[in-house]
Amino acid sequence: MAKAKGNRVQVILECTEMKSSGLPGTSRYITTKNRKNTAERLELKKYNPILKKMTLHKEIK
Repeated sequence: MAKAKGNRVQVILECTEMKSSGLPGTSRYITTKNRKNTAERLELKKYNPILKKMTLHKEIK
């Protein structure tokens, strides 16, 4: 008997402001989301240690 796939999936969030800043490196976070409740891509405000401020992080595929 095969086990059903879970609704929770691991996603990677990447900073949107890093590319325009011109600084090297990227700010990424790994989190989980419920596939059924949030079908669209996640967007969260997270801390970027390189820019030393809160920035918008979007889910990447």
